[in-house]
Amino acid sequence: MARVYNFSAGPSTLPESVLEQAASEMLDYQGCGQSVMEMSHRSKVFDKIIKDAEALMRELYNVPDNYKVLFLQGGASAQFSAIPLNFMNGSGKADYIITGQWAKKAFQEAQKYGDVKAAASSADKTFSYIPKTKPEDFREDADYVYICMNNTIYGTVYKELPPVGDKVLIADVSSCALSEPLDISKFGMVYFGAQKNVAPAGLVVAIIREDLLGNARDITPVMMNYKVQADADSLYNTPPCWTIYICKLVLEWIKSLGGLEAMKERNEKKAKILYDFLDSSEMFKGTVVPEDRSLMNVPFVTGNDELDAKFVKEATEAGFVNLKGHRTVGGMRASIYNAMPIEGVEKLVAFMKKFEEENK
Repeated sequence: MARVYNFSAGPSTLPESVLEQAASEMLDYQGCGQSVMEMSHRSKVFDKIIKDAEALMRELYNVPDNYKVLFLQGGASAQFSAIPLNFMNGSGKADYIITGQWAKKAFQEAQKYGDVKAAASSADKTFSYIPKTKPEDFREDADYVYICMNNTIYGTVYKELPPVGDKVLIADVSSCALSEPLDISKFGMVYFGAQKNVAPAGLVVAIIREDLLGNARDITPVMMNYKVQADADSLYNTPPCWTIYICKLVLEWIKSLGGLEAMKERNEKKAKILYDFLDSSEMFKGTVVPEDRSLMNVPFVTGNDELDAKFVKEATEAGFVNLKGHRTVGGMRASIYNAMPIEGVEKLVAFMKKFEEENK
């Protein structure tokens, strides 16, 4: 069977060249006589894999020397607990901006551990925009301010960071990781689940400023203590070795294409093809205000539930899969992450034009 165009929000499509290399090395990784799936995480072979992955991550993101790069488990959702346990230990206060389901869940989890305030929210319009904030929206003594950079379900993204001053800014960048350059020095921590843009499910990458480490609460589970993980070079216990290996291959692929500036240009081109069509279509409409549109996740609707369902069904039959939108938005959503080829978006738009013509 021919490969489909997978528009899933995650786990999502991976570069074919990465899959082919992984397949070729499945039984024997670079002459060591075993698969990465089988080898000890303490072996010299895997030690090189994880160190190469970290070096590539540092290079691509231009990570400052005073930041740790950690390879963790538990999904991005585990960090909803780990972040307040590690960092909400000065005033015991934190401010969250609620821009979607994942920011909301992080906010609700953090409330278990301290005085957590919603500094702003876009829930009033089904999270279809990024709320504008002012410095006075944030408490002077907040231990950190938390944002979700790109909102997978709702298709919004921060084009400008909130004005938090010298407060620690923490960002979940799961669905826009490595899609464009990002100034890591503006954050106390960024983290991302790998299954959207970086690797298969099972890996979280956290990039944390070193001076923030070492203040975790006594009740913090050892697996959620970032200093423990940093001191052990992400090897406190057996890490997701295979996923880290695929991450390394993806990072090599990004570097081969020209790094994050080239990736941004590629992603902007893909998104423009789809957004330009949505703006000109009489049937399909985007759900996000233009100034906050994501390059990664593009939700759209026809305004008719039956027509939406028909479109999803026919698109699936034509090889465009996982286009059904999240239940809170309805309609459709095309996730066009780094590994989605430009021709995948071009062919989707051609199919949408044909569908519109046939269903006037």
